[in-house]
Amino acid sequence: MPAIITPFDDSQDIDLEAHRHNVSLLGGLGYGGFVLAGSTGEGPLLEPGERRQLASASRESAGDDAFLLCGINAETNRIATGQIAEAAEGGADAVLVLTPTTLSRNRTDFVAAFFREVADESPLPVFLYSVPVVTAYSMPLEVVWELAQHPNVVGMKDSSGDAIRIQRMLARLPDDFALYNGAAPAVTLTLAAGAHGAILAAANYVPELSLEVVAAALETPPGDMEMQHRLTAANDGVARYGIPGVKAAAEMVGLRAGRARAPLFLATEEARASFAHLLQA
Repeated sequence: MPAIITPFDDSQDIDLEAHRHNVSLLGGLGYGGFVLAGSTGEGPLLEPGERRQLASASRESAGDDAFLLCGINAETNRIATGQIAEAAEGGADAVLVLTPTTLSRNRTDFVAAFFREVADESPLPVFLYSVPVVTAYSMPLEVVWELAQHPNVVGMKDSSGDAIRIQRMLARLPDDFALYNGAAPAVTLTLAAGAHGAILAAANYVPELSLEVVAAALETPPGDMEMQHRLTAANDGVARYGIPGVKAAAEMVGLRAGRARAPLFLATEEARASFAHLLQA
């Protein structure tokens, strides 16, 4: 899906005619869905009522079959709920909810509670949205995995551009959870890792190329991802203990690792036990 721009006129009002043109043009190239009021769509700058206008105009231009995902940019649950109501009234299919950061950044408990309560109240399915280049905050994997269990949290856009992070995330997400990559440089890697699709700002200025890259990534069969997930799990279990962990694990499979040079020290028996079962598996 394109993370579509929001055109404004000379009076700083949304130019809905221009927006309808943009939606029609991209739809004619083969896009069946659009992200409205996202970061690229200047969502944080929109005023009350404008999400409803954008969603309604998009529905008029794209038709009933198009998937409309409307961005929600709010620092409080009350504001988020109001924006979601607008999106629903305008005909959006789901909402893409940005992480709150002003007073919540790096407070996992606040962020998780925000999304749980928003999902409880939302009449539309909720997609999580983590875009650290904008918010200086990347949603922790543990929070994503927890929120993915909520019946009204159905997907996510992760714009970190980190294919390894996305592959790690997928290892513990439900099969029907739609995880989108939001970074153009990482499209092929993240789709090969199992991402559901891509939401791209670049689709605004190289729309055909964006479609071609996604299509090629989907047509090229990735490797056995189950094996990759197992490799990642083993790496995570060992790497958390640094070089001592790596040396201990190497010895378990027959290498002669010797000692580590001070100030490093040998991995404890507790550490060894914590990853021994991963290596056996």
